[in-house]
Parts: sequence; C-alpha cells; structure tokens
Amino acid sequence: MKKRRVVITGLGVLSPLGNTTQETWANAKAGKSGIGPITRFDTSAFSSRIAGEVKGFDAAKYFEPKEVKKHDIFTHYAMGASHEAWQDAGLSDVAYERSRMGCVLGVGMGGLGYLERCHEIFIKGGPRKISPFLIPALISNLAPGNVAIRFGLRGPNYAITSACASSAHAIGEACRLIADGLQDLMLTGGAESTVTQMGIGGFCALRALSTRNDEPTKASRPWDRDRDGFVMSEGAAILILEEFEAARKRGAKIYAELTGYGASCDAEHITAPAVDGSGARQCMQSALDYAGLKSTDITYVNAHGTSTEAGDLAETLAIKEVFGGYAKDGLMVDSTKSMTGHLLGAAGAIEAVFATLSIIDGIIPPTINLDNPSEGCDLDYVPHKARPCKVRHVMSNSFGFGGTNAALIVSALS
Repeated sequence: MKKRRVVITGLGVLSPLGNTTQETWANAKAGKSGIGPITRFDTSAFSSRIAGEVKGFDAAKYFEPKEVKKHDIFTHYAMGASHEAWQDAGLSDVAYERSRMGCVLGVGMGGLGYLERCHEIFIKGGPRKISPFLIPALISNLAPGNVAIRFGLRGPNYAITSACASSAHAIGEACRLIADGLQDLMLTGGAESTVTQMGIGGFCALRALSTRNDEPTKASRPWDRDRDGFVMSEGAAILILEEFEAARKRGAKIYAELTGYGASCDAEHITAPAVDGSGARQCMQSALDYAGLKSTDITYVNAHGTSTEAGDLAETLAIKEVFGGYAKDGLMVDSTKSMTGHLLGAAGAIEAVFATLSIIDGIIPPTINLDNPSEGCDLDYVPHKARPCKVRHVMSNSFGFGGTNAALIVSALS
C-alpha cells in the first residue's frame, strides 16, 4: 500500500524563548538564550541553579479558574500550545470526522511538580489529605487526554514516554497513522515541566546539569570544550499533521511535509549513548530510507546536541558515518538547545518546529556559545549567528536515556 503524504498545517509553541511560535522563532533566529536563574523554588542547596523557564504564562486563559488546580503545569502547557496550533491550522470548523482525528503527545516525566506538592501534604496530614486529582494530574496521558476532550478528537489518543525522544517518537507515530490511512488529522508534539526540586535534584545527582550558575545564558554550549552539562528547560510544542490532499482541498496553509521517520535503540546503557554512535546512525539511516532520500539531500541536521561530552561526540560520529564526506563538506548541523536548553520530552517537538520554520524562512538558527569546539567535534555547527540558506530537507535528531533514538525529516513541499 502506498504511503499517503503527510503535511504540517499548524504550529504552537510555549518555550523559554517565548509564549508563541512567532516569538520563540524570532528569538531563536536572533541567537538569544532563554536560560536564567530558577525562580520556582529556593535553589541554594542545589549545584545547578539555572534553567529555561516559561515566563508569564497564564493557564486561566485555557482553563476555568477552578479547573487550573486540577492539572499539572505540563498539561497547562500542552493545552496552551495546542490552542495556538489549532487556530494556526484554521480548524475552528472541524474539517474531518471526529473519529479520524487523534492526538499523540510525547511526555517524558509527567506531573512531577504536582506529585511533589501532594507528597508534602501527605507527610503533614496523612493519606486523607491527598488530592483526588493527584493521579489524573500526574499521569502522562492526561495531556493528550485533556487536549482531545477540548477539541473533540475521537481517534487514537495516547502519550509516548521515551525520555528525551518522547515527542519525536510521538510525531513519527502520528505521521504513520496518517500515512497508513488510519487517520486524517493528528495533533501531536510534546509537553514537559520538570523544573522542580526533584527534577533538578535528580539530574544534579547524575552530575548531568551545567553548574555555570553565574553565566546562565552561556551555560548551554554544545560541542564546546568548556561545556559542563546540559540545562534543564520546560515548555510545549504542537504540530497539526494532515493528509496532503485533504489539507489542500480544505484550503489549509501548508508549512512543509513530514517525509521521514526512524527509530532505534542502542541497547547498551541506561543513560550513556553508544560510544560509536551506532544506534543514532541506524536511526538516521532509517529516516532517510523512509523518506526515500540520499544523505546529500539533507540541507542541515537539527542535532540532539545537549551539551554533554559523551552525547555530543557520539552524535558527531554518527553523522559522519551516515553522511560520509558530505558531513564535513556541505552539511550544516546546529543545536537549538544552546538557546532553549533541554525540554526533555518536548525537545523533539520544538526542534521539529524549528526545522519546519527554517524551510519557510530560508534560515538556519545558530548554535550559540560555541567558542572552542572540543576534540572530535569538527563539523559545521553554524556557530554564533543564523545563516541564510535555501533549506530543502531537514533532519531532526532526538536521543534519550535507555538508548532510545528518533529522527524526523521535514521537507519543503514539492
């Protein structure tokens, strides 16, 4: 059976760079950092005291006041970004049978902040004081569940949890549902909010986070020899996917086409990538095969690029394997995490949005803070400033704990 074409018709973003897609993208192109001191709690006892927080978001715009407290922040973010994407796609009038419209979102850790608050209440007052909304607020699938309820999406509805690859996997699986003829429209992407005491504390215990607390905007520095870990961030990014012919028939604005998806597992270590980048290499090649493209067709790679020594080097090795001589002679690679920080389960989705908009605007956002590339990191990482370029095909990589990998390819509409 021939795959149906899948296009992107709506975008919504909440991030440390802005509370809309337009604001986030403008700041990314300008090379601005969204990283600053953590404001949610007292960080004096923590080795890392910086993060990429969403600023000035009002959940009451999307929920009744009495409903706000029933949900964790990651669900608030999912709803806010979904509203923007829904409106952007021009879906005020439902375009399809509701059973042919679904929602798959990537969520890495769920309602961690809500769980922390309820645990404090439990310690002080016992089990009778636990909120009846704890479980619905905690579990990951209530982000897509609440979105589906709001927009009447009666097709497949679930969350994918695969660490930092969660939302990339969600987008890929949503794409497959449309390509295989099972759905006509999918709302997909991811949401995450783990800038909490346990979230930050847990990654501090792993010694995974940057401790450049006095220079937060310079803390996320992929491929740089002076990097000292990644920076935790939060937010949500949502894409509306539709079958091409149906989207065109209804007169939808089409941003780009989602042409490739690959997934793999290193099957080696719970937190570290395969040293030789073998899992990432397999994943990227699978995405190229799915899209029917050659490696030289890719204009640039939006890399996972978290700013960890092992991850940066493994991904660079994998890119060299997949792209051969083109990796150092024509291919451009960037890490937008240098500006946004790491949105964990929502990272793949916001980077898929950046890939899409790079095609529309003909510009590749920069990797900021890359002053001195470390040994072995010798590709064109688009340092410091955005680069004008006709962008045809973009690969976006996402890798996570457990050795899980995902790669997406977004292409200009042909």
